[in-house]
Amino acid sequence: MTRWVVVAAGMAVFLAFGIAFTGDTGPSALDTAVAALVPESVTLAWWLAGPTEPYVLLPVLGLLAGFCLLRRDWPGLALTLAAPALTVAVNTWLLKPLFGRYYGGHLAYPSGHTVSLVAVLTVLALLTAGRARAAVVVTGVLLTAGAGAGMIRLGFHYATDVAGAAGFAVAAVTALAALPWPRRGPAPSAG
Repeated sequence: MTRWVVVAAGMAVFLAFGIAFTGDTGPSALDTAVAALVPESVTLAWWLAGPTEPYVLLPVLGLLAGFCLLRRDWPGLALTLAAPALTVAVNTWLLKPLFGRYYGGHLAYPSGHTVSLVAVLTVLALLTAGRARAAVVVTGVLLTAGAGAGMIRLGFHYATDVAGAAGFAVAAVTALAALPWPRRGPAPSAG
């Protein structure tokens, strides 16, 4: 039940920003206010945005897949391999053209960088439990906020692009994880 609450909350954030800014090409008052809080340093911005890049995220997914293989966690492996790829593909090929929000000549809503990062972080959170999950969620929120600040300073996205993308990624990956994945049955008896 809790997973579906997370899905609904993520979709609500995603749709609220998406509907409000469909077809826009400029910042909202919220975007302008958030941009004013972002540090001026472009060097810092590149470092903050770094975790959204494939050269960071793909090795993380490889490690997660390896961990699932060692544990023989087939649903976890399927989620690791499928959820980020499907989420990024839907975002790139369906959602960005659907919402048509531009920033500097490129489709910006929802932020593909943010979708990539948050999809991987959500998989990691779903594969952990207890205090480890709480630590992943807190670290993920901080990483996403930092990456968002970096992308805002670099002129890639507005704050609302980042927030909507985070909502979509959390909702999509959590919904995929809630699907009834096949479980490994008991080993046949040798008798």
